[in-house]
Amino acid sequence: MTTAPWPNPFIEQRADPFIQYHRGEYYFIASVPQYDRLEIRRAQTIMALRDAPGVVVWRKPDSGPMGELIWAPELHRVNGKWYIYFAAAHTQALDARGMFQHRMYVLECADPDPLTGQWQEKGQFITPLDSFALDATTFNHQGKQWYLWAQKDPAIPGNTNLYLAEMDTPWSIKGAPVMLSKPEYDWECRGFMVNEGPAVICHGKRLFISYSASATDENYCLGLLWIHQDADPLDPANWHKSPQPVFTTSYPNQQYGPGHNSFTRTPDGRDVLVYHARSYTDIDGDPLYDPGRHTRLSYLEWDTNGMPVFGEPPADHG
Repeated sequence: MTTAPWPNPFIEQRADPFIQYHRGEYYFIASVPQYDRLEIRRAQTIMALRDAPGVVVWRKPDSGPMGELIWAPELHRVNGKWYIYFAAAHTQALDARGMFQHRMYVLECADPDPLTGQWQEKGQFITPLDSFALDATTFNHQGKQWYLWAQKDPAIPGNTNLYLAEMDTPWSIKGAPVMLSKPEYDWECRGFMVNEGPAVICHGKRLFISYSASATDENYCLGLLWIHQDADPLDPANWHKSPQPVFTTSYPNQQYGPGHNSFTRTPDGRDVLVYHARSYTDIDGDPLYDPGRHTRLSYLEWDTNGMPVFGEPPADHG
């Protein structure tokens, strides 16, 4: 595998990283350790994102539905406007029922520049289940805009499954969602039974979804779903699921819990895997409050059959 040109870690203390390329510029957004704000970086190259200033475009209120634990934001361009999808917990629900009470929310910016434009709260992204939900992403496929996310179904054992629905507006869905994947293999059920953090990439005649599984410690890893580009994505029978994880902890390289990825591309068209991982396993307290999940980058390769090759998380290097 070709050595990536970026230092590892790439940006420290930024988990759930997401890089968007739009009209010659790269945009970076991620979870911050304080879980209290949304900030965007912009640069003309991927490397320059490392030192680009973070511009805070939204801060959580002191109380209410979006008052705690701002997680996993993504910045998307839909129908000529900017949107940030993120998850947040209600302060009262958090006090009453524990940490995992998140719901999904949307911000909209109609101005051309998302760093200086006005952001409007569009409210909670409603799905048929009123339960723990997070990690939403959106993508265009077969001429339609899709919404893909993780949510708990109280009727299914475990924490979260992956769901897909067609979008009606950038802040609502139409039709009934379908479940694409639930934790079933051992490597998806270590610590917690989790499928979350989906990311979408197309290659050849297939659409791929990578996702994260298990607890956010060294057991965290990536799984993979795929479908033929012409098949109906709302028919779960059309999806294939890898029985093995595709990106896991590397003990020789001291890279632990790689996951919650996104994808971007270099200007010459090479696919880039964007993810977070720790360089240690000894965590004091809850792993979610440990700030050592750093943003990291590596090339995503493709084999002769058109399947992605994630490789092994590279060791820290300058």
